[in-house]
Amino acid sequence: MNKEKRTEIFTRWRNDNPHPTTELEYNSPFELLIAVILSAQATDVGVNKATRKLYPVANTPEAIYALGLEKLKSYVKTIGLYNAKAENIIKTCKILIDEHNSQVPDNREALEALPGVGRKTANVVLNTAFGQPAMAVDTHIFRVSNRTRIAAGKNVLEVEKRLMRLVPKEFLLDAHHWLILHGRYTCTARKPKCGSCLIEDLCEYKEKTEL
Repeated sequence: MNKEKRTEIFTRWRNDNPHPTTELEYNSPFELLIAVILSAQATDVGVNKATRKLYPVANTPEAIYALGLEKLKSYVKTIGLYNAKAENIIKTCKILIDEHNSQVPDNREALEALPGVGRKTANVVLNTAFGQPAMAVDTHIFRVSNRTRIAAGKNVLEVEKRLMRLVPKEFLLDAHHWLILHGRYTCTARKPKCGSCLIEDLCEYKEKTEL
């Protein structure tokens, strides 16, 4: 795919949705961090249901740490892998209190040192909480990047690096949100809705559908 096509694709997405953001609900970098840890292999809808009950009770590292593991589990037990996630969250809260003055760090190395935080989670936090250009490649972004040929790659890291290099600079800050939303609602896994797609004429997917 050439630069002109990519520019037109992101221009259309921006015109349609000028201020895209995550569908996770949060009011601070810490709330976002916890929501993203919980969202691994879970839906944003499911995470929001849990955090709507958790955050009014505890939404700081001290408050969640004070809840303790079993009490925290009772709030997140509707989410897949909740046992491991709750353990990671308690450990992360302790590290934030002890090493970061209870603040979420705004650099990759410190974020990735937190339990339950991998590269993708760090990218979401850096991008969404701190306004840094970063590309959190999930299954939606991986699929859309390969299917459209915006940035094809064999694995997540390859796609991330290509997107960072190939997405025009003016769109880089919001690109990851547009790609996720496109994958979630239009370029869906089983059958993309090509007939109602904003970028159908620019996309290089060979097996377009009528939907």
